[in-house]
Amino acid sequence: MDQLLRVQNFTISSDGVAAREDQSLERPFGSDIDPRKLFAWAGATASWSLRTEPGGSRGLDDYFIRDFGHGIGAEIMGRNKFGPQRGPWSDHEWRGWWGDEPPFHTPVFVLTHHERPSFTLSDTTFHFVDGDPATVLAQAREAAHGKDVRLGGGVSTIREFLDADLVDTLHVAVAPVKLGAGLRLWDSPDELLDRFHMEVVPSPSGVAHHLFWRK
Repeated sequence: MDQLLRVQNFTISSDGVAAREDQSLERPFGSDIDPRKLFAWAGATASWSLRTEPGGSRGLDDYFIRDFGHGIGAEIMGRNKFGPQRGPWSDHEWRGWWGDEPPFHTPVFVLTHHERPSFTLSDTTFHFVDGDPATVLAQAREAAHGKDVRLGGGVSTIREFLDADLVDTLHVAVAPVKLGAGLRLWDSPDELLDRFHMEVVPSPSGVAHHLFWRK
């Protein structure tokens, strides 16, 4: 069976924005974006990894959160998802937003023009690679040992792999908030219909789950 490249649980606003361009340590998604509003659908689920209290929803949204790691053997992400630094690495002590227990539990390939040594936190090893999408995907597939590869974002990384026609399936959660200017995944999801089937499944939370798979 082929190893798929999958986008999962990628959340954008109703006008297609996932983040601002002015990312900082204090504001990972940029100014004027409250991630609690954008990701409210995920945080309300029983399976949300950051949940500290019992309870949470057990419906459709929870299904997608539970499915996040199913069948995944590696992840590819852009440098901006890993952290706010730009240019040459000035601080090798920075090891990502997630602390000592990253939620990936697989090898992670971070796209960057400034390579640095790999390191491991818990059961996640981060590799820093400079290559075209097809080359990096080949590396990730080898590390995934037959399982699928997740394309974690952000927007620029997903668009790059879409432009290279390497993405097999996408799950995009469209939250009922507008953000205006920012890094936009699309102006309309119909832009992907030349290559993908699409089904939109509304959730009681107000999120619309957009599911795409290759024609």
